[in-house]
Amino acid sequence: MRESEQNLRWLVLGSIIGRYTEILSIAGCVKERRGLLSEVPPFVSSRLLGKSLAARNPGPMLLFAATSSIWQLPIPPLDAAIVAGYLGAMLALGVWVGRGQKTTVDYFLGGRSLPGWAVLLSIVSTETSAVTFLSIPGMAFAAGGDLRFLQITFGYVVGRLVVVWLLLPLYFRGEPFTAYEVLERRFGKASRRLTSLLFLVTRNIADALRLYLAALVLKEAMNLEMQLCIWAVGVVTIAYTYLGGVKSVVWNDCVQFAIYILGAAVILYKILTLLPGGVEQYWSYAAAHDKLRVFDFTPSLTAPLTFWGGLIGGMFLTGATHGTDQLTVQRLLAAKSQRTAGWALAASGFVVCFQFALFLLIGVGLAAFYDVYPPEVPFGKANDRVVAHFIINHLDPGIVGLTLAAVFAAAFSSSLNSLSTALVSDIVLPLSRNALSRETQMRWAKWSTLAFGILQIGIAVAAYRLSASQSIVNEVLTIAAFTSGPMLGLYLIGVLAPSISEKPALGGFLCGLIVISLVTFLPKYWTDLPTVWWPWYATIGSAATFAAAWLLNMTPLAAPNVQEY
Repeated sequence: MRESEQNLRWLVLGSIIGRYTEILSIAGCVKERRGLLSEVPPFVSSRLLGKSLAARNPGPMLLFAATSSIWQLPIPPLDAAIVAGYLGAMLALGVWVGRGQKTTVDYFLGGRSLPGWAVLLSIVSTETSAVTFLSIPGMAFAAGGDLRFLQITFGYVVGRLVVVWLLLPLYFRGEPFTAYEVLERRFGKASRRLTSLLFLVTRNIADALRLYLAALVLKEAMNLEMQLCIWAVGVVTIAYTYLGGVKSVVWNDCVQFAIYILGAAVILYKILTLLPGGVEQYWSYAAAHDKLRVFDFTPSLTAPLTFWGGLIGGMFLTGATHGTDQLTVQRLLAAKSQRTAGWALAASGFVVCFQFALFLLIGVGLAAFYDVYPPEVPFGKANDRVVAHFIINHLDPGIVGLTLAAVFAAAFSSSLNSLSTALVSDIVLPLSRNALSRETQMRWAKWSTLAFGILQIGIAVAAYRLSASQSIVNEVLTIAAFTSGPMLGLYLIGVLAPSISEKPALGGFLCGLIVISLVTFLPKYWTDLPTVWWPWYATIGSAATFAAAWLLNMTPLAAPNVQEY
């Protein structure tokens, strides 16, 4: 009986480790699963185990067999070790910074004590996903591609400065947990709940699509099952966020920023060294193919990559994402002071400008490289694949691990803690009949983090099964701009139009959503209608919201005694 129980334990342990190595395959440790008994590692011989031992107790053989696939490396062991070490370090950091967190102030806001430089890097890392790391170079790599996408960062810089001046002071009056609490002070409870719910829906969708793109890269790079890639990235993200709260998120963001910037610099350097003519060939190719073009002053709402669309549209878009979105506002609220948060937000715009320039220059370099060394299978329109292809096929061992770690760094979502904060602070606590204890609030915080992580994994799996056809970068940014414009309009009403009360403001918000829906979807069904370039969506949505609220305030919907921030 004891022997059969021992065999069962070996079998269960082997099954667990086999499942764990399947997850570890995300770090390059496993290429594909094999039969349990057919691939015992070569050093596990009869001399080591003994035939009689194997006959009496097959448990150890089953354990070795279950873990045997770990020797089937799709990338060199050094690279796998680098990636696995990075993933382990993320989890360890989450455990370390999560020690002693007993209140939601610690878990959601890091005790309101984070330094400005960490907030700055976290803001930049948060808005830099695998979409940015992989798709932005693809824009410059594409036929006819150039550096014009850089124009949108000019609007990002201006928009952040406006947020620091106009909206940031609102968040440091009192001690709010979310961006939407200030709307309750100005308008009422309905505004806070509506905007928070909208954030919960749109942020989950957008970050699930980012997870989907990251998994696509890992699938191609390591020849793994797509759903396994989605679950692996999602589980690691859930783990370090669940364990350490916003401190874990922010400090991991800082590490991620350093890793993906270093990885990008290494890629650009390697391109220059592999080109036969080096730097000179890079610039001559870029000039000959008009890859260095930055400005396009075409006055049009429909023309892509224009200066005015980047400046005005980018300003309104970043005003919405960095001035009203809980994902960024939470980091500002975690800073030591309003002044610290202000300079961190303002400086982040210039860092993003540098970062985009680096990614676009990588795309130009890849175009020059593959002009000399064409791939066996042309990329066609799949420009998102070019960076991953170069990493796997043209970088040296060790460097591959570093750059794959950079892709991982850009892949992990930072939104789970922000989503949990919004749910607990804006929905659960206000609707609770009785005051919740500190322990109950922490349980809500952690369990909702887990739930949102699983939800994003499910959405990413659904996106894979539906095989999204539109460019991933446009999908993600369109979703963000689709709702953020009316949201910004609502905040602008609160600041600039103190006579407008809650009902006209919410009516204007609804009108803004309708207008932006028409602008977005009508051209897809009536092809004769022009398609507006996506950065303009936030501008149109906020303007429509403000104008509609102003008109509705002249109707019986208007109410006296409007509250002030």
